[in-house]
Amino acid sequence: PSELLLSDRGPSIAPSHAASHTMGADTKELAAALITGLGLGAAAAYLVAKMLASPAFENDVRGEGYMLRRPSLLSQKNLLGEPAEPSLRKSSDNDGTSAELPPSDDSSHLSEHHLGAWLDDPASHPCWPQKHSAKKVLNPMARARPGMNFLNTDEKVLGSILLNDSKASIRSNALRGNCIRANATEYIFWEPAKVKAVMVTCGGLCPGLNSIIKGVTNCLWHDYNVRKIYGATGGYNGLSAPDKYQMLELNPEVVREIHMKGGSILKAGRGGFDAPKICKSLQQLGINLLFVIGGDGTQFAGHLLYEEARRQRLPISIVGVPKSIDNDVLFVDRTFGFDSAVESAAEVIRNGWVEASSCEKGVGIVKLMGRDAGFVAAHAALASNLVDLCLVPEVKVTMEDVCEHVDDVLKRKKYMVIVVAEGAGQDLVATGEKDATGHTVYGDIGVYLRDTLNKHLKPQGGRTFYIDPSYIIRSVPVTPNDHIYCSRLANNAVHTAMRGYTGVCVGAIHNVICILKSKLIASGKKQIKVKSTTWQSCVQNCHMPHSLSGGAQLAR
Repeated sequence: PSELLLSDRGPSIAPSHAASHTMGADTKELAAALITGLGLGAAAAYLVAKMLASPAFENDVRGEGYMLRRPSLLSQKNLLGEPAEPSLRKSSDNDGTSAELPPSDDSSHLSEHHLGAWLDDPASHPCWPQKHSAKKVLNPMARARPGMNFLNTDEKVLGSILLNDSKASIRSNALRGNCIRANATEYIFWEPAKVKAVMVTCGGLCPGLNSIIKGVTNCLWHDYNVRKIYGATGGYNGLSAPDKYQMLELNPEVVREIHMKGGSILKAGRGGFDAPKICKSLQQLGINLLFVIGGDGTQFAGHLLYEEARRQRLPISIVGVPKSIDNDVLFVDRTFGFDSAVESAAEVIRNGWVEASSCEKGVGIVKLMGRDAGFVAAHAALASNLVDLCLVPEVKVTMEDVCEHVDDVLKRKKYMVIVVAEGAGQDLVATGEKDATGHTVYGDIGVYLRDTLNKHLKPQGGRTFYIDPSYIIRSVPVTPNDHIYCSRLANNAVHTAMRGYTGVCVGAIHNVICILKSKLIASGKKQIKVKSTTWQSCVQNCHMPHSLSGGAQLAR
Protein backbone atom coordinates (compact mmCIF):
# COMPACT_ATOMS: atom_id res chain seq x y z
CA PRO A 1 0.00 0.00 0.00
CA SER A 2 2.87 2.40 0.63
CA GLU A 3 3.82 2.04 -3.05
CA LEU A 4 0.36 3.01 -4.23
CA LEU A 5 -0.21 6.35 -5.91
CA LEU A 6 -3.59 7.91 -6.56
CA SER A 7 -3.63 10.00 -9.71
CA ASP A 8 -6.50 11.63 -11.54
CA ARG A 9 -7.04 8.25 -13.16
CA GLY A 10 -6.96 6.24 -9.94
CA PRO A 11 -4.25 4.33 -8.07
CA SER A 12 -1.27 2.73 -9.70
CA ILE A 13 2.00 1.24 -8.53
CA ALA A 14 4.79 3.78 -8.47
CA PRO A 15 6.98 3.41 -11.58
CA SER A 16 10.12 3.06 -9.50
CA HIS A 17 8.71 -0.08 -7.92
CA ALA A 18 7.09 -1.56 -11.03
CA ALA A 19 7.94 -5.18 -11.63
CA SER A 20 10.16 -5.95 -14.59
CA HIS A 21 8.92 -8.35 -17.25
CA THR A 22 10.74 -10.50 -19.76
CA MET A 23 8.81 -10.68 -23.00
CA GLY A 24 10.99 -13.18 -24.89
CA ALA A 25 9.34 -16.26 -23.39
CA ASP A 26 5.91 -14.69 -23.69
CA THR A 27 6.49 -14.04 -27.40
CA LYS A 28 7.33 -17.71 -27.93
CA GLU A 29 4.19 -18.75 -26.00
CA LEU A 30 2.10 -16.38 -28.12
CA ALA A 31 3.49 -17.89 -31.32
CA ALA A 32 2.85 -21.40 -30.03
CA ALA A 33 -0.70 -20.49 -29.07
CA LEU A 34 -1.39 -19.03 -32.49
CA ILE A 35 0.02 -22.11 -34.21
CA THR A 36 -2.30 -24.34 -32.18
CA GLY A 37 -5.23 -22.22 -33.27
CA LEU A 38 -6.01 -20.58 -29.94
CA GLY A 39 -6.55 -17.21 -31.60
CA LEU A 40 -4.90 -13.84 -31.16
CA GLY A 41 -7.42 -12.42 -28.67
CA ALA A 42 -7.40 -15.50 -26.45
CA ALA A 43 -3.62 -15.88 -26.62
CA ALA A 44 -3.11 -12.26 -25.70
CA ALA A 45 -5.53 -12.63 -22.79
CA TYR A 46 -3.53 -15.61 -21.57
CA LEU A 47 -0.34 -13.57 -21.53
CA VAL A 48 -2.12 -10.69 -19.85
CA ALA A 49 -3.16 -12.96 -17.01
CA LYS A 50 0.51 -13.65 -16.29
CA MET A 51 1.49 -10.02 -15.96
CA LEU A 52 1.45 -7.95 -12.80
CA ALA A 53 -0.56 -4.75 -12.82
CA SER A 54 1.98 -2.17 -13.94
CA PRO A 55 1.66 1.26 -15.56
CA ALA A 56 4.03 0.00 -18.25
CA PHE A 57 1.20 -2.11 -19.62
CA GLU A 58 -1.64 0.35 -19.10
CA ASN A 59 -2.16 1.07 -22.79
CA ASP A 60 -1.01 -2.30 -24.12
CA VAL A 61 -3.48 -4.65 -22.49
CA ARG A 62 -6.66 -4.32 -24.52
CA GLY A 63 -9.26 -6.73 -25.77
CA GLU A 64 -12.65 -6.62 -27.41
CA GLY A 65 -14.72 -4.55 -25.03
CA TYR A 66 -12.22 -4.21 -22.16
CA MET A 67 -8.89 -2.73 -21.16
CA LEU A 68 -7.23 -4.68 -18.38
CA ARG A 69 -5.43 -2.30 -16.05
CA ARG A 70 -4.76 -4.72 -13.20
CA PRO A 71 -4.82 -8.16 -14.83
CA SER A 72 -3.44 -9.89 -11.72
CA LEU A 73 -6.86 -9.38 -10.06
CA LEU A 74 -8.50 -11.72 -12.58
CA SER A 75 -7.63 -15.39 -12.96
CA GLN A 76 -6.86 -17.01 -16.29
CA LYS A 77 -10.15 -18.88 -16.11
CA ASN A 78 -12.02 -15.61 -15.99
CA LEU A 79 -10.27 -14.57 -19.19
CA LEU A 80 -9.97 -17.87 -21.01
CA GLY A 81 -13.07 -19.86 -20.20
CA GLU A 82 -15.57 -21.70 -22.28
CA PRO A 83 -18.44 -19.79 -23.89
CA ALA A 84 -20.88 -18.34 -21.40
CA GLU A 85 -23.74 -20.82 -21.79
CA PRO A 86 -21.82 -24.12 -21.23
CA SER A 87 -19.85 -22.58 -18.35
CA LEU A 88 -23.08 -21.36 -16.80
CA ARG A 89 -24.59 -24.82 -16.89
CA LYS A 90 -21.49 -26.40 -15.38
CA SER A 91 -20.89 -23.91 -12.62
CA SER A 92 -24.37 -23.25 -11.25
CA ASP A 93 -26.74 -25.72 -9.68
CA ASN A 94 -30.23 -25.25 -8.33
CA ASP A 95 -29.00 -25.26 -4.74
CA GLY A 96 -26.80 -22.25 -5.38
CA THR A 97 -23.50 -24.14 -5.30
CA SER A 98 -20.72 -23.69 -7.83
CA ALA A 99 -18.88 -26.93 -7.31
CA GLU A 100 -16.56 -26.76 -10.32
CA LEU A 101 -15.38 -23.23 -9.62
CA PRO A 102 -12.83 -22.53 -6.87
CA PRO A 103 -14.04 -19.78 -4.49
CA SER A 104 -11.52 -17.29 -5.86
CA ASP A 105 -13.04 -17.65 -9.35
CA ASP A 106 -16.67 -17.87 -8.29
CA SER A 107 -18.34 -14.47 -8.53
CA SER A 108 -21.04 -15.47 -6.03
CA HIS A 109 -18.80 -17.21 -3.48
CA LEU A 110 -18.34 -14.35 -1.03
CA SER A 111 -17.38 -16.13 2.18
CA GLU A 112 -14.08 -14.18 2.20
CA HIS A 113 -16.16 -11.05 1.84
CA HIS A 114 -18.57 -11.64 4.69
CA LEU A 115 -17.57 -10.66 8.22
CA GLY A 116 -19.15 -13.82 9.59
CA ALA A 117 -16.78 -16.03 7.60
CA TRP A 118 -14.01 -13.87 6.15
CA LEU A 119 -11.28 -15.45 8.30
CA ASP A 120 -12.34 -19.02 7.47
CA ASP A 121 -10.88 -21.20 4.75
CA PRO A 122 -13.22 -20.56 1.77
CA ALA A 123 -13.16 -24.29 1.05
CA SER A 124 -14.92 -24.83 4.39
CA HIS A 125 -17.99 -23.15 2.87
CA PRO A 126 -18.69 -25.25 -0.23
CA CYS A 127 -22.11 -23.66 -0.51
CA TRP A 128 -22.28 -19.87 -0.45
CA PRO A 129 -24.22 -17.88 0.39
CA GLN A 130 -25.61 -19.85 3.30
CA LYS A 131 -29.38 -19.99 3.43
CA HIS A 132 -29.41 -19.24 7.14
CA SER A 133 -27.04 -16.73 8.69
CA ALA A 134 -25.20 -17.77 11.85
CA LYS A 135 -25.75 -14.32 13.32
CA LYS A 136 -29.42 -13.36 13.37
CA VAL A 137 -30.20 -9.73 14.01
CA LEU A 138 -33.75 -8.91 13.02
CA ASN A 139 -33.93 -6.18 10.42
CA PRO A 140 -35.69 -3.12 11.95
CA MET A 141 -37.83 -2.89 8.81
CA ALA A 142 -39.36 -6.26 9.64
CA ARG A 143 -40.98 -4.66 12.70
CA ALA A 144 -41.70 -1.27 11.15
CA ARG A 145 -43.23 -2.62 7.94
CA PRO A 146 -45.03 -5.91 8.52
CA GLY A 147 -45.53 -7.83 5.32
CA MET A 148 -42.53 -6.27 3.59
CA ASN A 149 -40.81 -8.58 1.13
CA PHE A 150 -37.24 -9.54 1.99
CA LEU A 151 -34.73 -11.31 -0.23
CA ASN A 152 -33.59 -14.87 0.32
CA THR A 153 -29.97 -14.69 1.41
CA ASP A 154 -28.99 -17.06 -1.42
CA GLU A 155 -30.92 -15.19 -4.13
CA LYS A 156 -28.79 -14.83 -7.27
CA VAL A 157 -28.80 -13.18 -10.67
CA LEU A 158 -27.53 -15.08 -13.68
CA GLY A 159 -24.24 -13.87 -15.10
CA SER A 160 -25.53 -14.49 -18.61
CA ILE A 161 -29.16 -14.51 -19.72
CA LEU A 162 -28.48 -15.32 -23.38
CA LEU A 163 -28.86 -18.63 -25.14
CA ASN A 164 -26.98 -19.35 -28.38
CA ASP A 165 -25.08 -16.11 -27.86
CA SER A 166 -23.52 -14.81 -31.10
CA LYS A 167 -20.84 -12.99 -29.09
CA ALA A 168 -19.99 -15.73 -26.59
CA SER A 169 -16.39 -15.92 -27.78
CA ILE A 170 -15.65 -12.31 -26.80
CA ARG A 171 -17.46 -12.20 -23.46
CA SER A 172 -15.67 -12.48 -20.14
CA ASN A 173 -16.42 -15.47 -17.94
CA ALA A 174 -15.83 -13.52 -14.74
CA LEU A 175 -19.53 -13.71 -13.78
CA ARG A 176 -20.10 -17.33 -14.77
CA GLY A 177 -20.66 -18.16 -11.09
CA ASN A 178 -23.57 -15.68 -11.17
CA CYS A 179 -24.03 -12.81 -8.69
CA ILE A 180 -25.61 -12.55 -5.25
CA ARG A 181 -28.51 -10.15 -5.32
CA ALA A 182 -28.26 -7.05 -3.14
CA ASN A 183 -31.19 -5.44 -1.27
CA ALA A 184 -32.61 -6.10 2.20
CA THR A 185 -32.86 -9.42 4.02
CA GLU A 186 -34.97 -10.19 7.08
CA TYR A 187 -31.93 -10.88 9.23
CA ILE A 188 -28.77 -8.80 9.16
CA PHE A 189 -25.26 -8.91 10.58
CA TRP A 190 -24.89 -5.57 12.35
CA GLU A 191 -26.78 -4.33 15.38
CA PRO A 192 -28.08 -0.95 14.13
CA ALA A 193 -27.58 0.69 17.52
CA LYS A 194 -23.87 -0.14 17.35
CA VAL A 195 -23.33 1.09 13.79
CA LYS A 196 -21.16 4.12 13.04
CA ALA A 197 -20.97 4.83 9.32
CA VAL A 198 -18.85 7.06 7.12
CA MET A 199 -18.88 7.67 3.38
CA VAL A 200 -16.27 9.18 1.07
CA THR A 201 -16.37 10.45 -2.54
CA CYS A 202 -13.12 10.11 -4.47
CA GLY A 203 -11.81 11.19 -7.86
CA GLY A 204 -13.49 13.73 -10.10
CA LEU A 205 -17.02 15.03 -10.01
CA CYS A 206 -19.92 13.15 -11.52
CA PRO A 207 -23.66 13.88 -11.67
CA GLY A 208 -25.42 11.99 -8.88
CA LEU A 209 -22.76 12.11 -6.16
CA ASN A 210 -25.06 14.09 -3.90
CA SER A 211 -27.92 11.71 -4.71
CA ILE A 212 -25.79 8.79 -3.50
CA ILE A 213 -24.84 10.67 -0.32
CA LYS A 214 -28.49 11.50 0.32
CA GLY A 215 -29.64 7.94 -0.41
CA VAL A 216 -27.10 6.31 1.90
CA THR A 217 -27.86 8.78 4.69
CA ASN A 218 -31.64 8.41 4.47
CA CYS A 219 -31.54 4.61 4.23
CA LEU A 220 -29.31 4.31 7.30
CA TRP A 221 -31.39 6.85 9.24
CA HIS A 222 -34.94 5.88 8.32
CA ASP A 223 -34.67 2.15 7.56
CA TYR A 224 -32.05 1.06 10.12
CA ASN A 225 -32.35 3.78 12.78
CA VAL A 226 -28.63 4.53 12.56
CA ARG A 227 -27.84 7.94 14.04
CA LYS A 228 -24.05 8.12 13.72
CA ILE A 229 -23.51 8.94 10.05
CA TYR A 230 -20.56 10.96 8.75
CA GLY A 231 -19.00 12.13 5.51
CA ALA A 232 -15.24 12.36 5.12
CA THR A 233 -14.19 15.32 2.97
CA GLY A 234 -11.37 15.44 0.44
CA GLY A 235 -11.54 11.83 -0.71
CA TYR A 236 -9.23 9.34 0.99
CA ASN A 237 -7.34 12.28 2.50
CA GLY A 238 -10.21 12.73 4.94
CA LEU A 239 -9.77 9.15 6.17
CA SER A 240 -5.98 8.99 6.34
CA ALA A 241 -5.72 12.41 8.00
CA PRO A 242 -9.09 13.09 9.67
CA ASP A 243 -7.53 15.77 11.89
CA LYS A 244 -6.74 17.88 8.81
CA TYR A 245 -10.01 17.43 6.93
CA GLN A 246 -13.50 18.24 8.11
CA MET A 247 -15.77 15.32 8.97
CA LEU A 248 -19.37 16.25 8.25
CA GLU A 249 -22.15 14.89 10.43
CA LEU A 250 -24.98 13.78 8.14
CA ASN A 251 -28.69 13.47 8.77
CA PRO A 252 -31.90 13.87 6.71
CA GLU A 253 -31.97 17.61 7.38
CA VAL A 254 -28.44 18.12 6.02
CA VAL A 255 -29.03 16.10 2.84
CA ARG A 256 -32.64 17.12 2.17
CA GLU A 257 -31.99 19.25 -0.94
CA ILE A 258 -28.45 18.34 -1.98
CA HIS A 259 -29.62 16.25 -4.94
CA MET A 260 -30.84 19.44 -6.60
CA LYS A 261 -27.31 20.59 -7.38
CA GLY A 262 -24.24 19.07 -9.01
CA GLY A 263 -20.93 18.25 -7.38
CA SER A 264 -20.40 16.70 -3.96
CA ILE A 265 -20.99 18.24 -0.55
CA LEU A 266 -18.06 16.07 0.59
CA LYS A 267 -15.66 17.78 -1.82
CA ALA A 268 -14.45 14.83 -3.86
CA GLY A 269 -10.67 14.61 -3.76
CA ARG A 270 -7.73 12.68 -5.15
CA GLY A 271 -4.75 11.07 -3.47
CA GLY A 272 -4.24 10.45 0.23
CA PHE A 273 -4.67 6.68 0.18
CA ASP A 274 -2.72 4.83 2.85
CA ALA A 275 -4.39 1.57 3.92
CA PRO A 276 -2.71 1.13 7.34
CA LYS A 277 -3.33 4.78 8.24
CA ILE A 278 -6.96 4.62 7.17
CA CYS A 279 -7.56 1.41 9.12
CA LYS A 280 -6.03 3.04 12.18
CA SER A 281 -8.26 6.09 11.76
CA LEU A 282 -11.38 3.99 11.28
CA GLN A 283 -10.56 1.99 14.39
CA GLN A 284 -9.93 5.10 16.48
CA LEU A 285 -13.16 6.69 15.25
CA GLY A 286 -15.14 3.49 15.92
CA ILE A 287 -16.30 3.24 12.30
CA ASN A 288 -17.70 -0.13 11.25
CA LEU A 289 -19.41 0.79 7.95
CA LEU A 290 -17.49 2.52 5.15
CA PHE A 291 -19.06 3.50 1.82
CA VAL A 292 -16.56 4.22 -0.96
CA ILE A 293 -17.93 6.17 -3.92
CA GLY A 294 -15.59 6.36 -6.90
CA GLY A 295 -14.25 4.79 -10.09
CA ASP A 296 -12.17 1.69 -10.74
CA GLY A 297 -9.11 3.29 -9.12
CA THR A 298 -11.08 4.16 -6.00
CA GLN A 299 -12.52 0.65 -5.84
CA PHE A 300 -9.03 -0.83 -6.28
CA ALA A 301 -7.98 1.20 -3.25
CA GLY A 302 -11.12 -0.07 -1.48
CA HIS A 303 -10.04 -3.63 -2.26
CA LEU A 304 -6.59 -2.95 -0.79
CA LEU A 305 -8.24 -1.41 2.26
CA TYR A 306 -10.39 -4.53 2.68
CA GLU A 307 -7.28 -6.71 2.48
CA GLU A 308 -5.53 -4.58 5.11
CA ALA A 309 -8.55 -4.69 7.42
CA ARG A 310 -8.71 -8.46 6.98
CA ARG A 311 -5.01 -8.74 7.77
CA GLN A 312 -5.57 -6.72 10.95
CA ARG A 313 -8.80 -8.62 11.69
CA LEU A 314 -10.61 -5.30 11.85
CA PRO A 315 -14.34 -5.95 11.28
CA ILE A 316 -15.50 -3.20 8.93
CA SER A 317 -18.02 -3.47 6.12
CA ILE A 318 -16.40 -1.74 3.14
CA VAL A 319 -18.91 -1.32 0.32
CA GLY A 320 -18.26 0.55 -2.91
CA VAL A 321 -20.58 2.38 -5.27
CA PRO A 322 -18.76 2.50 -8.64
CA LYS A 323 -18.67 5.93 -10.28
CA SER A 324 -17.67 6.82 -13.83
CA ILE A 325 -19.00 9.50 -16.10
CA ASP A 326 -17.50 7.48 -18.98
CA ASN A 327 -19.59 4.39 -18.10
CA ASP A 328 -16.39 2.33 -18.32
CA VAL A 329 -16.81 0.23 -15.16
CA LEU A 330 -16.52 -3.47 -15.92
CA PHE A 331 -19.46 -5.88 -15.64
CA VAL A 332 -22.20 -3.46 -14.55
CA ASP A 333 -24.94 -2.31 -16.93
CA ARG A 334 -24.19 1.35 -16.43
CA THR A 335 -22.75 3.75 -13.88
CA PHE A 336 -24.64 6.53 -12.15
CA GLY A 337 -24.20 9.97 -13.70
CA PHE A 338 -23.77 8.58 -17.20
CA ASP A 339 -27.31 9.32 -18.34
CA SER A 340 -27.05 12.88 -17.00
CA ALA A 341 -23.76 13.40 -18.83
CA VAL A 342 -25.22 12.08 -22.07
CA GLU A 343 -28.18 14.45 -21.82
CA SER A 344 -25.87 17.40 -21.22
CA ALA A 345 -23.58 16.32 -24.07
CA ALA A 346 -26.53 16.00 -26.45
CA GLU A 347 -27.40 19.65 -25.75
CA VAL A 348 -23.84 20.69 -26.66
CA ILE A 349 -24.09 18.69 -29.88
CA ARG A 350 -27.22 20.62 -30.77
CA ASN A 351 -25.20 23.82 -30.34
CA GLY A 352 -22.59 22.44 -32.71
CA TRP A 353 -25.31 21.57 -35.18
CA VAL A 354 -26.73 25.11 -35.06
CA GLU A 355 -23.30 26.57 -35.83
CA ALA A 356 -22.53 24.12 -38.63
CA SER A 357 -25.93 24.27 -40.30
CA SER A 358 -25.88 28.07 -40.27
CA CYS A 359 -22.77 28.21 -42.44
CA GLU A 360 -22.03 27.00 -45.95
CA LYS A 361 -19.81 23.96 -45.67
CA GLY A 362 -19.68 24.29 -41.91
CA VAL A 363 -18.36 21.42 -39.81
CA GLY A 364 -19.23 21.36 -36.10
CA ILE A 365 -16.73 19.46 -33.95
CA VAL A 366 -17.67 18.56 -30.37
CA LYS A 367 -15.09 16.93 -28.10
CA LEU A 368 -16.55 14.94 -25.22
CA MET A 369 -15.17 13.06 -22.25
CA GLY A 370 -14.04 9.49 -22.85
CA ARG A 371 -10.37 8.81 -22.24
CA ASP A 372 -10.41 5.07 -22.85
CA ALA A 373 -14.05 4.41 -23.72
CA GLY A 374 -16.40 6.14 -26.13
CA PHE A 375 -19.73 5.47 -24.43
CA VAL A 376 -20.54 9.15 -23.81
CA ALA A 377 -19.74 10.09 -27.41
CA ALA A 378 -21.67 7.18 -28.92
CA HIS A 379 -24.75 7.58 -26.72
CA ALA A 380 -24.80 11.37 -27.11
CA ALA A 381 -24.59 10.93 -30.88
CA LEU A 382 -27.56 8.56 -30.78
CA ALA A 383 -29.50 10.82 -28.42
CA SER A 384 -29.03 13.96 -30.53
CA ASN A 385 -29.61 12.22 -33.89
CA LEU A 386 -27.61 15.02 -35.52
CA VAL A 387 -24.15 13.48 -35.87
CA ASP A 388 -22.44 12.42 -39.09
CA LEU A 389 -19.23 11.02 -37.62
CA CYS A 390 -18.47 9.64 -34.15
CA LEU A 391 -14.85 8.95 -33.24
CA VAL A 392 -14.11 6.78 -30.20
CA PRO A 393 -10.92 5.35 -28.64
CA GLU A 394 -11.89 1.80 -29.56
CA VAL A 395 -11.81 2.42 -33.33
CA LYS A 396 -8.67 3.48 -35.17
CA VAL A 397 -9.09 5.84 -38.13
CA THR A 398 -6.91 7.71 -40.63
CA MET A 399 -7.28 11.37 -41.46
CA GLU A 400 -7.50 10.44 -45.13
CA ASP A 401 -10.68 8.47 -44.44
CA VAL A 402 -12.03 11.23 -42.20
CA CYS A 403 -11.46 13.91 -44.87
CA GLU A 404 -13.04 11.74 -47.53
CA HIS A 405 -16.15 11.24 -45.39
CA VAL A 406 -16.29 14.99 -44.63
CA ASP A 407 -16.23 15.76 -48.35
CA ASP A 408 -18.99 13.24 -49.05
CA VAL A 409 -21.26 14.59 -46.31
CA LEU A 410 -20.73 18.23 -47.30
CA LYS A 411 -21.51 17.37 -50.89
CA ARG A 412 -24.74 15.71 -49.81
CA LYS A 413 -26.08 18.07 -47.09
CA LYS A 414 -23.81 21.16 -47.08
CA TYR A 415 -22.87 20.87 -43.38
CA MET A 416 -21.66 18.23 -40.92
CA VAL A 417 -21.39 17.45 -37.21
CA ILE A 418 -18.51 15.41 -35.72
CA VAL A 419 -18.37 14.08 -32.18
CA VAL A 420 -15.00 12.91 -30.88
CA ALA A 421 -14.12 11.31 -27.55
CA GLU A 422 -11.02 12.78 -25.90
CA GLY A 423 -9.16 9.46 -26.14
CA ALA A 424 -9.87 8.84 -29.83
CA GLY A 425 -7.15 8.98 -32.48
CA GLN A 426 -4.28 8.99 -30.03
CA ASP A 427 -2.02 7.41 -32.64
CA LEU A 428 -2.43 10.70 -34.54
CA VAL A 429 -1.59 12.96 -31.59
CA ALA A 430 0.59 10.77 -29.38
CA THR A 431 2.73 12.77 -26.94
CA GLY A 432 5.02 9.92 -25.93
CA GLU A 433 4.90 11.26 -22.39
CA LYS A 434 3.90 9.76 -19.03
CA ASP A 435 2.66 11.56 -15.97
CA ALA A 436 4.07 11.13 -12.47
CA THR A 437 2.15 7.91 -11.92
CA GLY A 438 3.06 6.29 -15.22
CA HIS A 439 -0.16 7.03 -17.08
CA THR A 440 0.05 8.14 -20.70
CA VAL A 441 -0.39 11.87 -21.35
CA TYR A 442 -2.93 12.10 -24.15
CA GLY A 443 -2.71 14.54 -27.02
CA ASP A 444 -5.58 16.90 -27.88
CA ILE A 445 -7.46 15.16 -30.67
CA GLY A 446 -10.11 17.89 -30.78
CA VAL A 447 -7.66 20.68 -31.61
CA TYR A 448 -5.89 18.39 -34.09
CA LEU A 449 -9.15 17.68 -35.91
CA ARG A 450 -10.06 21.37 -35.95
CA ASP A 451 -6.74 22.48 -37.39
CA THR A 452 -6.45 19.63 -39.88
CA LEU A 453 -9.98 20.02 -41.21
CA ASN A 454 -9.71 23.81 -41.38
CA LYS A 455 -6.67 23.38 -43.59
CA HIS A 456 -8.52 20.83 -45.69
CA LEU A 457 -11.71 22.90 -46.01
CA LYS A 458 -10.22 26.36 -46.59
CA PRO A 459 -9.69 25.91 -50.37
CA GLN A 460 -13.36 24.84 -50.64
CA GLY A 461 -14.67 27.79 -48.68
CA GLY A 462 -15.54 25.70 -45.63
CA ARG A 463 -14.62 25.97 -41.96
CA THR A 464 -15.03 24.25 -38.59
CA PHE A 465 -16.78 25.29 -35.37
CA TYR A 466 -15.01 23.67 -32.44
CA ILE A 467 -16.72 23.19 -29.06
CA ASP A 468 -15.05 21.62 -26.03
CA PRO A 469 -17.52 21.54 -23.10
CA SER A 470 -14.83 19.94 -20.94
CA TYR A 471 -16.05 19.69 -17.33
CA ILE A 472 -19.48 21.18 -18.05
CA ILE A 473 -21.12 17.80 -18.64
CA ARG A 474 -19.90 16.38 -15.33
CA SER A 475 -20.92 19.31 -13.14
CA VAL A 476 -24.62 19.37 -14.07
CA PRO A 477 -27.34 18.33 -11.60
CA VAL A 478 -28.50 14.75 -11.87
CA THR A 479 -31.48 14.02 -14.14
CA PRO A 480 -34.65 12.44 -12.65
CA ASN A 481 -34.04 8.94 -14.04
CA ASP A 482 -30.41 9.05 -12.96
CA HIS A 483 -31.48 10.15 -9.47
CA ILE A 484 -33.79 7.13 -9.22
CA TYR A 485 -30.89 4.88 -10.20
CA CYS A 486 -28.66 6.56 -7.60
CA SER A 487 -31.29 5.92 -4.95
CA ARG A 488 -31.40 2.22 -5.88
CA LEU A 489 -27.61 1.95 -5.66
CA ALA A 490 -27.44 3.85 -2.37
CA ASN A 491 -30.17 1.78 -0.70
CA ASN A 492 -28.62 -1.48 -1.84
CA ALA A 493 -25.16 -0.39 -0.69
CA VAL A 494 -26.59 0.12 2.80
CA HIS A 495 -28.47 -3.20 2.76
CA THR A 496 -25.29 -4.98 1.60
CA ALA A 497 -23.21 -3.43 4.39
CA MET A 498 -25.82 -4.22 7.05
CA ARG A 499 -25.81 -7.84 5.87
CA GLY A 500 -22.11 -7.99 6.80
CA TYR A 501 -20.46 -7.96 3.39
CA THR A 502 -17.12 -6.23 2.89
CA GLY A 503 -14.66 -5.64 0.06
CA VAL A 504 -17.53 -5.53 -2.40
CA CYS A 505 -19.36 -3.12 -4.69
CA VAL A 506 -22.97 -2.84 -5.79
CA GLY A 507 -24.01 -2.50 -9.41
CA ALA A 508 -26.76 -3.39 -11.84
CA ILE A 509 -26.53 -6.70 -13.69
CA HIS A 510 -29.46 -7.11 -16.13
CA ASN A 511 -31.02 -4.14 -14.27
CA VAL A 512 -30.95 -5.99 -10.92
CA ILE A 513 -28.63 -4.56 -8.26
CA CYS A 514 -26.05 -7.20 -7.32
CA ILE A 515 -23.04 -7.62 -5.05
CA LEU A 516 -19.67 -7.84 -6.84
CA LYS A 517 -16.18 -8.34 -5.49
CA SER A 518 -14.35 -5.01 -5.60
CA LYS A 519 -11.37 -6.64 -7.26
CA LEU A 520 -13.55 -7.49 -10.27
CA ILE A 521 -14.56 -3.86 -10.66
CA ALA A 522 -10.93 -2.78 -10.18
CA SER A 523 -9.39 -5.18 -12.70
CA GLY A 524 -9.82 -2.93 -15.72
CA LYS A 525 -12.14 -0.75 -17.75
CA LYS A 526 -15.07 -1.51 -19.99
CA GLN A 527 -14.89 -0.38 -23.58
CA ILE A 528 -17.26 -0.31 -26.52
CA LYS A 529 -17.39 -3.56 -28.42
CA VAL A 530 -17.25 -2.93 -32.15
CA LYS A 531 -19.78 -5.74 -32.57
CA SER A 532 -22.14 -4.32 -29.95
CA THR A 533 -25.64 -3.18 -30.79
CA THR A 534 -24.86 0.27 -29.39
CA TRP A 535 -21.91 0.87 -31.68
CA GLN A 536 -23.50 -0.64 -34.75
CA SER A 537 -26.60 1.51 -34.15
CA CYS A 538 -24.35 4.56 -33.88
CA VAL A 539 -22.61 3.68 -37.13
CA GLN A 540 -25.93 3.24 -38.92
CA ASN A 541 -27.46 6.37 -37.41
CA CYS A 542 -24.49 8.51 -38.46
CA HIS A 543 -24.23 6.85 -41.90
CA MET A 544 -20.54 6.22 -41.29
CA PRO A 545 -18.54 4.36 -43.94
CA HIS A 546 -16.94 0.98 -43.34
CA SER A 547 -13.49 2.57 -43.06
CA LEU A 548 -14.52 4.63 -40.02
CA SER A 549 -16.77 2.13 -38.26
CA GLY A 550 -14.20 -0.40 -37.08
CA GLY A 551 -15.19 -2.90 -39.74
CA ALA A 552 -11.60 -3.20 -40.89
CA GLN A 553 -10.57 -4.16 -37.34
CA LEU A 554 -13.14 -6.94 -37.31
CA ALA A 555 -11.87 -8.22 -40.66
CA ARG A 556 -8.35 -8.48 -39.26
